[in-house]
Order: sequence, then structure tokens, then C-alpha cells
Amino acid sequence: MSDRPVPQPGILKIAPYVPGKSQAAPGVVPIKLSANESPLGASPAALAALQEADRSPEIYPEGTSRILREALGDVHGLEPLRIVCGNGSDDLLHLLAQCYLGERDNAVMSRHGFNVYPIVTMGASAEIIMAPEKDYRADVDAMLAAVTPATKMVFLANPNNPTGTYLGGEELERLHRGLRPDILFVLDSAYAEYVTAEDYDVGIGLVSGAENVVMVRTFSKMGLAASRIGWMYAPDHVVDVVNRIRGPFNVNRPAQYAGAAAARDVDFTVRLKQYNAQWRAWLTRALHGNAIRVIDSQANFVLALFDSAETSKAAFQALFAEGLIVREIGVYGIENGLRISIGPEPAMRRLVEVLKAFGAPGARD
Repeated sequence: MSDRPVPQPGILKIAPYVPGKSQAAPGVVPIKLSANESPLGASPAALAALQEADRSPEIYPEGTSRILREALGDVHGLEPLRIVCGNGSDDLLHLLAQCYLGERDNAVMSRHGFNVYPIVTMGASAEIIMAPEKDYRADVDAMLAAVTPATKMVFLANPNNPTGTYLGGEELERLHRGLRPDILFVLDSAYAEYVTAEDYDVGIGLVSGAENVVMVRTFSKMGLAASRIGWMYAPDHVVDVVNRIRGPFNVNRPAQYAGAAAARDVDFTVRLKQYNAQWRAWLTRALHGNAIRVIDSQANFVLALFDSAETSKAAFQALFAEGLIVREIGVYGIENGLRISIGPEPAMRRLVEVLKAFGAPGARD
């Protein structure tokens, strides 16, 4: 008998999630390029909805996020009853792990997958299995080979954070075909709004045609990170299970209304995608070469690789001194890499100027 309460197995093995830095050096105005936030802010329609819905704070929000689910259904051609909303997509990942993982189970993910997957897996007392990647890209064969009789869940971020790489639709389907029907395939499409690749598949068809696929999405990268709005599209039986333990008011009313307005503001989403594509390509050209390698990205960030961890650290410090805050990603096992969010044009140009000292060739317009 212990002399104090003991947490569930796996909890004390978890390394807590550490966000990227947001403070600059003393006396320097920070420009945050570490959290993959929207480079154009939020939809004007969403901002108006936030203000309107913030009235009467004494009233509970509608418990099922109906207005948000209906907006998502209209925009994406989905059945609202098969949508569950959460306090950010992390909320839904925790709920899925709690529902489908236990002490004798494991979950498979790619080596450099989103760091929340190990947290929710170990939080459910299950084991995480990391499959090796090919050049920072998920390897379908390696992921399928990692599956064991104890596997109950497979996580895939597509595009992936922090690498920006993705699997095309055919590879996505091949991965799903190789899984047993009792394994839940969690497809995290957090960066879907920024993808320009023609062979990309967001996953709606997979969910619609299978009983073991869930697509998870977020508004955090679309200008509403502070509102914490996530959603998932899933089979009826998964929706039923998750709703049994979901908090009854897990999405606040301003978030519900802002998310609905943002979903319907398709013009803003298109503008955001176009801006990101332009400056993602520009930044990739500007940094790639000499001593810096930039991995091709389909997200709203790029992964810059340096010749050593020491050079990467020095580059981070040089940027930090200028108020340009990027993301160190040693926690993902990439000690020589920096993840750089696409931001305002002046920040992009200044960042390239600073990194010329570390091998960035610069770019012409």
C-alpha cells in the first residue's frame, strides 16, 4: 500500500508538452514564428461572431456545438451527426485514446509524428510504437510492419508536424488497407487548409467508406488558435462512444460561433492558402542550399536542417536576438532542425537575412 495516491501506469513516463517560446530577448519586440499560427490573422466574419457571441456569459453554451457542426457539414459536405467538436483537436485525441486504448494495448505512429500522440497514448496506460521514416516522411511499409496483435490505434498526421511532409491518397489508402478492422486509424489533417499537392486526400472518403477511420481537424492554424476549436468526422459508433465521455460543454459559445463563421468564410480560407503557398515557396528557395536543407512542406511552416545541432542552436539564438522566434525541435528527435512558421513578409525577409550567416543563399523575388 502506498502512502499517497498513485497515478495510472504510464503517466509519470510522459514528458510534458512544451510549447515553442513566445518571448524575445529583453527590449526586443517578438515576432512569433514558432507556433504555426495564421499569417493573416482571423477571418473578419469570425472576429465579428466572437464579439456577438461573447454576450450573456452567464448562459451555458449549446452542449453539442450544433451550429458549428452544421456549418462544417454544409461547407465540407458532411453529416453533422457524424461530427464531434472539442476544445482544440488535442481534446479529441485525448478522448479517442481514453476510449480505445488500455494498459495492454499499443498505438503506432511515425518517428517524427506530432508529440501529442505519445502523450495521449501513455496517458491511457498504453505503449507507443514509433515506426522509422524515410527522409522525414512517413513510411507505410514500416508503419504496417510495426503493428502487433496488441495494436489498437494508428496515428498519422498528414501533413505531418514538424516535418511538413505528407502521404498522397494512394499511400493513405494502402496504409488503411493493411490495418485490421479492429484498429482505429486516426488521420490528423490539422494542416489540410494549406495543402497544394494535387494527390493529397484529406480523408473524408476514407471515413465515409470504413468503420475504423477518424479524421481530426482544427481551426487553430486558421486564425482561431486562442479559441481552441477542434473537430472530428467519424463513423456513427465512434461518435457514440466519444460523446459518452466528452464534457457536455467542452466548446465555449464564442468558439462555436466563431468556428461556424470561419468555416463559412471560404474566401478568407482561400486567401490564407494562397498567401501561405507564395511565401512557403519563397522561404524554401531562400533558405535551401549551401549548409541549410529545407524539407519540402505542405503545411504553413518549413523544416530547416543544419549541418549540426550546434549550428542549429546558434541559428536559433541569432534569430532570437533579432526577436524572430522559431521552434527548436529536439523533442522530436531532430536536434539539428528548426521549424519556421510562415509569417508576415517583413519577418520572412529579415529571417533570411539573419540566416545568410549560416548558409542560406537568399532569394530573389
